[in-house]
Amino acid sequence: MSPDDEYTTYVSGRLPWLRRVAYLLCQDWHRADDLVQSAITRLYVKWRRARAADDLDAYVRVILVRVFLAEQRGGWFSRVRVTHAPPAGPAAHANHDLVLDLRRALAAVPPRQRATLVLRYHCDLSVEQTAQVLGCSTGTVKSQTARGLAALRAELGPSYSHVPYPHPTHTEER
Repeated sequence: MSPDDEYTTYVSGRLPWLRRVAYLLCQDWHRADDLVQSAITRLYVKWRRARAADDLDAYVRVILVRVFLAEQRGGWFSRVRVTHAPPAGPAAHANHDLVLDLRRALAAVPPRQRATLVLRYHCDLSVEQTAQVLGCSTGTVKSQTARGLAALRAELGPSYSHVPYPHPTHTEER
């Protein structure tokens, strides 16, 4: 199989996962598609090195998160605001109101904290793995996680105090 065929096969198989992670980062399906497009373009350029990685999904996740964070710092995000629209597909969770409220609250969390929460709780990465993806210390991951969860709690308000917040499946400290 040629390198181009390997790339096409990998991207085709992982596209839904990439879109889901990108959506959780940016909270907009159209923008998520743009993030994924940028990430897979960068992946194609580095494909020979990427396919030799021990964990290709981790390599691509790093690219995606870095594309998202770079966009947040760049001029495009500060000039363009996308309107909030409901998700394109139906929610897969039984409590639709909770899912919508969590998505709204997650969108209000600052981008770096949001990226930390998505990596820790959606991608189920350890503190060390998250620090590696974000290019920061484990202490920074812990503080960004704590601040992100506090921001979620503040955004959701007391009406959701009964809802258990996610806990990483990993045993190390948050």
